[in-house]
Amino acid sequence: MMSEATESHLAPAYGRLLTLLADSPHVDVFLDQVVRVAAEVVTPAVGCGMTVRRDGPAFTVAASNDLAVRADEIQYGADEGPCLHALYSGGIVEVPDLRRDDRWPRYREHALKLGIVCSLSLPMTIDGETLGALNLYATEATAFDATARRQAVAFAEQSTAALTVILRQAEQALVHQQLTDAMASRSVIDQALGVVMGQQRCTATEAFALLRQASQHRNRKLRDVAAEIITQVTGRTPQPSAEFVVSRRDD
Repeated sequence: MMSEATESHLAPAYGRLLTLLADSPHVDVFLDQVVRVAAEVVTPAVGCGMTVRRDGPAFTVAASNDLAVRADEIQYGADEGPCLHALYSGGIVEVPDLRRDDRWPRYREHALKLGIVCSLSLPMTIDGETLGALNLYATEATAFDATARRQAVAFAEQSTAALTVILRQAEQALVHQQLTDAMASRSVIDQALGVVMGQQRCTATEAFALLRQASQHRNRKLRDVAAEIITQVTGRTPQPSAEFVVSRRDD
């Protein structure tokens, strides 16, 4: 359970997260601000990066500074390190003193040259799946005491909750756009079918077969062939019928 002191210390940060959630229209903007806030509130972190993995190798999606980017990239190049361990295991990984830690020798060598001595990596788990890790770096040994660890864990949990909301919003927006595009294409095709039926004096099924044949012969999308037919007849670019336009309120 979070202590009152930790909760009080992080209260302004939570307020900033809520503001970011309301004001950031894109996921990348939100994540960029999250790592910057994390580096500020979890002292004495000198850098913070966020590693994610989606159907491929891990990569840094946001970082508070160049040091965090380079620390993350060392791990990707070495294919080992605390942030990757947190990402793949789903557990918190703490490195109090990298000089005395031999778990990741290839990462250790280059990270020490960079000045990284201490780190704290926290998994970001959404719906039971660890999709990312929040990585805090410091240049002093044992930089993250018990209080800092509690703050980091609490902030990572709140950031993950906020990220869940914004990802679902982005997913809904994508589904909405795909639905709108599909219905718009259907509208254009239906208009072209009417033109072909009138010109060829055929049924809708026969008109569709002619459109599909033209699409395959020209190696073009059915919607593009339909749009070309309408443009040739009307002299204007086809527009979807009003009944196929899904209304949307822009916030």
